[in-house]
Amino acid sequence: MVELLAPAGNFISLRAVLENGADAVYFGLDDYNMRANAKNFSLNDLKEVSKIANEYGAKTYLCTNTILNERLACSLDNKLGDIASSEIDGLILSDIGLIENTVSNGLEAHISVQQNVTNSYMLKTLKKLGAKRAILSRELSLREIMDLAKKSPIETEIFVHGAICMAISGRCFLSYGLYGRSANCGDCLQPCRKNWTLTYEEGDDNVINFSDAEEESFIITSSDDGSYRTNFFSPKDLCMIEYIPELMKSGVASFKLEGRARSPDYGAMVTGVYRQAIDSYIADPLNYKVKEEWMEELENVFNRGFDTNFYFNTPFEISEDNQSKYIKKDIGQVVNYYNKVKAAELRIWDDLKTGDKIIIQGKTTGSITHTIDSMQIDGKSVSSVKKGSNVAIAIPTKVRENDFVYKLVERNVDD
Repeated sequence: MVELLAPAGNFISLRAVLENGADAVYFGLDDYNMRANAKNFSLNDLKEVSKIANEYGAKTYLCTNTILNERLACSLDNKLGDIASSEIDGLILSDIGLIENTVSNGLEAHISVQQNVTNSYMLKTLKKLGAKRAILSRELSLREIMDLAKKSPIETEIFVHGAICMAISGRCFLSYGLYGRSANCGDCLQPCRKNWTLTYEEGDDNVINFSDAEEESFIITSSDDGSYRTNFFSPKDLCMIEYIPELMKSGVASFKLEGRARSPDYGAMVTGVYRQAIDSYIADPLNYKVKEEWMEELENVFNRGFDTNFYFNTPFEISEDNQSKYIKKDIGQVVNYYNKVKAAELRIWDDLKTGDKIIIQGKTTGSITHTIDSMQIDGKSVSSVKKGSNVAIAIPTKVRENDFVYKLVERNVDD
């Protein structure tokens, strides 16, 4: 059965994706992974991560996928024993030089997408070195993936949802060139996502593509100063929810969801949708149908619009930043939860009314989305409350003191 592998940037995200059906989780260790700007985990956190994952029967993979200089490589090598003693299942490695020592410490060695694995010769070599799995390059088509999965002597893994980098397998120098912050060391400031200005010499019409072919066009906006603005460096997010049957038949071992730097509610929603889709296909592959609500739910959390990347053709659509229908507004905190009556007391600093959709997040709670259908103040039912109030809401799922409360607010199209 295919593994659903979900991201965890912190303990809240970890619990959120596990509650929503992740078979395995991947997460970063400070200084050694490609999300230096996410919270990440410390070496001392790993035993707790492993313990929480074991509650759900899920596997744990630690990302150590930056480009390692001699100091960092030696430092990571010296930590392998402690990582193994934390009962973490495996390491995601970008440096094949550490495969042997990883395996000798009883850890699985998974080869990062940063290695740009694109052919069976590399897969066979990785097998000889001791690797158990390789994450295939994101520049491969579905046909190429199926061919490699069939020929591979080790497990293969593919990304099926999330952000896509403009550079081949994420090997980008743009952030370092502009800001001195290296993407290859996990410290990307994502200048590709910004709105860029195009200027060109008088008479040099070749700078902008005026081709009649729609797939070759950019989104270009004229500015008052005579220049043009575009997000042509920023690809849309990968989304393969409509192609689960094709992916299930590809022969790969693991479907990976990108998003360690994104919010817990993002992880919960995306994991839950793909869990439903995979389970639905397994239960009845002949009558499998994509549900409209799956795409609607994916559109409700942060996204830059959706594309299928290289799976079926060369991607051409670019993103104009966040395309989600809602934004999250911090409105309060949980004061208490009353198990007998299934109600939570909230302290709120923004107005709230019945029908509002909220998200409650916490280290043990994970991320819960709930539509308010009943509220009380001092035992009396109310339909709305003003900021600065304490209010009780009916909610069947247990939440905990000091959990964060957010309200989903519909985005203005001009935001």
